[in-house]
Amino acid sequence: MRVLSRYDIGIVHQVRPLSVGNSRAPKVVVAAEKGTYLLKRRPRGRDDVERVGLAHAVQKQLAARSFPVTSLLATVNEGTTALNVDNHIYEFFRYVEGSRYDGSAEATREAGRQLALFHKHLADFKGHDEPSPLCFHDAVLVRRHLRLISADKRTEAARRMHAVADELLLRYEKSCVRVNQLGFPSWKRQVVHGDWHPGNLLFEGHKVAAVVDFDSIRYAPAVTDLANGMLQFSIVGDRPDPTQWSAHFDRGRLFEFFNGYQEITRLSERKRYGLIDMMVETMIAEAVLPVAATGFFGSHSGQAFLEMILRKTKWLRRNRRELREVMLARS
Repeated sequence: MRVLSRYDIGIVHQVRPLSVGNSRAPKVVVAAEKGTYLLKRRPRGRDDVERVGLAHAVQKQLAARSFPVTSLLATVNEGTTALNVDNHIYEFFRYVEGSRYDGSAEATREAGRQLALFHKHLADFKGHDEPSPLCFHDAVLVRRHLRLISADKRTEAARRMHAVADELLLRYEKSCVRVNQLGFPSWKRQVVHGDWHPGNLLFEGHKVAAVVDFDSIRYAPAVTDLANGMLQFSIVGDRPDPTQWSAHFDRGRLFEFFNGYQEITRLSERKRYGLIDMMVETMIAEAVLPVAATGFFGSHSGQAFLEMILRKTKWLRRNRRELREVMLARS
């Protein structure tokens, strides 16, 4: 209530927890006299004042251009959208009703279209274009963590982990080299979302009603967002336990997402050619960091999870030529 008292929302009728997204970023839905709202506490590591300010400036520019984002509310006295209470940063939004991604071709293409519009609306955003350690491409941090995982060979389990990490490092290195040879270092950098996946989009029918979670905003070539989106919307999770997922991706959803993006922004041939390798890079990067830190990915064995990632990178390698040819043909 001490946080809520800083906002002009009238009498608070109900506060209930919302268990979605990052568990380190607790959220509650607030029903009040003047409407329904979402209160979110930024997770540690994503609560730097400058980073939060950048995310809020991005959301304000998107809102001004009628892009579907949730409205930020400012505090009454300070007029700030990033409230610091007890060394925690809070954000307060108008609550948006919406349904989850249904896996349909229409919703998948719409997700790709909206990502392209996101990039288009922010192409002229003025901020501090500083190198981001969060970009998955050619990252020292990813290599360091893969080598850390593979360093221990004392037990049979450690030797199996070593073999998996070494093979992932080899695949990561090869993909980095291929993407750099296509000209990645010279590609224009701009603000990207950094976490464009189904859980961060709310739908009304097959249209995006709101894009949420700007915690991973960064500067990078826009095509990195596209590669991550293609990965997130086409990955096949066909069993409750992700360590048992099949190796393949859903080709239909992969191409629908790509085609939706291309409706708004036509990519150069070089960028289209590099997308599959960037999918490999982002998949390895997202898996290895938590495994190196804890030995687990969520509640799952780190070794079993990395073995699943390896199976999926092998599928992408085997099908890279076919996937590229389809995307190169759709110019």
